[in-house]
Amino acid sequence: MAEETPKTTLPITTEEEEEAVVHLEDEVMVSGVSLADKNKNTEAENVAEFSDFKEESNRVSDLTEAEKKALEELKQLIQESLTKHEFFSLAVNPPKEEKKPESLVADKKEHVLESVVDLATKTEDKEHVSESVVDDVATKKGEKKEEEEAASEVKETEESEKNTRTDEGEKKEDESKVKETKVVFAPSIDEDEAKTVEAIEETVVAVSSITTSTVSEPSTKEEEEAKEDIKDEASSTPTLVPPEEVSIWGVPLLLDERTNVILLKFLRARDFKVKEAFTMIKNTIKWRKEFGIDELLEQENLVDNDLEKVVYMHGFDKEGHPVCYNIYGEFQNKEVYKKTFSDEEKREKFLRWRVQFLEKSIRKLDFTPGSVSTIVQVNDLKNSPGPGKWELRQATKQALHLLQDNYPEFVAKQVFINVPWWYLAVNRMISPFLTQRTKSKFVFAGPSKSVETLLRYIAPEQLQVKYGGLSKDGEFGSNDAVTEITVRPAAKHTVEFPVTEKCVLSWELRVIGWDISYGAEFVPSTEGSYTIIIQKARKVASSEEPVVYNSYKVGEPGKIVLTIDNQSSKKKKLLYRFKTKPSSFD
Repeated sequence: MAEETPKTTLPITTEEEEEAVVHLEDEVMVSGVSLADKNKNTEAENVAEFSDFKEESNRVSDLTEAEKKALEELKQLIQESLTKHEFFSLAVNPPKEEKKPESLVADKKEHVLESVVDLATKTEDKEHVSESVVDDVATKKGEKKEEEEAASEVKETEESEKNTRTDEGEKKEDESKVKETKVVFAPSIDEDEAKTVEAIEETVVAVSSITTSTVSEPSTKEEEEAKEDIKDEASSTPTLVPPEEVSIWGVPLLLDERTNVILLKFLRARDFKVKEAFTMIKNTIKWRKEFGIDELLEQENLVDNDLEKVVYMHGFDKEGHPVCYNIYGEFQNKEVYKKTFSDEEKREKFLRWRVQFLEKSIRKLDFTPGSVSTIVQVNDLKNSPGPGKWELRQATKQALHLLQDNYPEFVAKQVFINVPWWYLAVNRMISPFLTQRTKSKFVFAGPSKSVETLLRYIAPEQLQVKYGGLSKDGEFGSNDAVTEITVRPAAKHTVEFPVTEKCVLSWELRVIGWDISYGAEFVPSTEGSYTIIIQKARKVASSEEPVVYNSYKVGEPGKIVLTIDNQSSKKKKLLYRFKTKPSSFD
């Protein structure tokens, strides 16, 4: 299944998880959880988690036979689509089935004959109509005598015209004139009725002429036209083009073994149902083109710099996954909230920026089999606006649907910190409806357990100072390993840094929650030498600077000793690291 998250966040999620988790805030409004329940449920301060999720291998050799078969079937479907240019509407339509020349000529002949028969039938019908109209008009007027005179005049006209003819072609012309004259010289018909008869007769003559010419047209001409059409179609038939090239997240499909890693994400999101996974891939590629992902990656300054504090990447977890932080307390700033969600245009711009951020983060992943191709999401709910912010809910819901449909299996772990008590209460109610695989990806921690939870998954040198780590700008970097020590209640612990040559020794130290005494001194190796106090023992309150930094210029062999005195009734976590650099004395 593809990953999903509760509705108050924008991480990547799945359909099943969305059904159960995405409406947490809505459910808590009607769940009837009271403050009395809060007092009873001290678990709000504890970590709500399930058995750790073990990420599946993305190596083909580690798949089951059924999974290998599904992968091969999916690759075959993709290859066919690439060949037919089905992913993008960029390719020419496939050529239509061509008819043989003999078939085309026969079709055209049959069509011409049908047209001739049809025209002849219409001609006969119109001749009958014209004769009927003339007879009816003559009878209606009752002027038989005048008709006879008209007929006599017509006869005389025919004889005079016959005398002037010299060839057979003029006879045909004369017959046409006779028909026209017959209409013109109907003397006792009203003017409107005469026009009607004349129009009908002219139509009869015209149709008769067309029929004659059509029938007499040689069949060889039709055959020539059919051959010309075949040539035209042959010239317009597109030439064969190579399969289209389609890339997703910077990985060309079916070009190398990285494709297997991409396709396995879609297969796992659809429980290895090949057709469903294939449909998901096609829809994702179509959406990426419509959304303009390639162009989006080139755009700059989509939103204000304020949102850089809302979503950002920082460090890696202990298994090498990049860590993405979603800080929703930043939306408590009314100005930031207004600039981000006040209208549809701003929400759309925020969505595009969020997708752009995710795309850039994914491009940094390594899709080589056996490498890390997923991320860890840390969702800080401290001071989150909660369910009352309709605009944030709408934007989050829209983002969730978009991410779950187009970014499957990109989250290895979802860690929620500073979770409100009601959030944990609702989580307990919905957890029975989640699959074990889904539940294993989620970790929820209340405020007092957030640092401890983060340190379980993220090394201190990779974790920001504000979340209990030592990662910050300064002399020490993420490659300088940190040592973790648990100091028991009412116990004293010492840390020693041996020094054998002249140097400058620097160290960083923090105790989670502090409320302990701390001191530092240098003890020379030479017998009889005096101990040098570097930091006089003093009590460090939890409100003071979270990290203590010291350095000492060592001029002789010896050791630096740090003393941590935990006088409280709670165990404390001590974090420290040190480094040396050469130094010369005058």
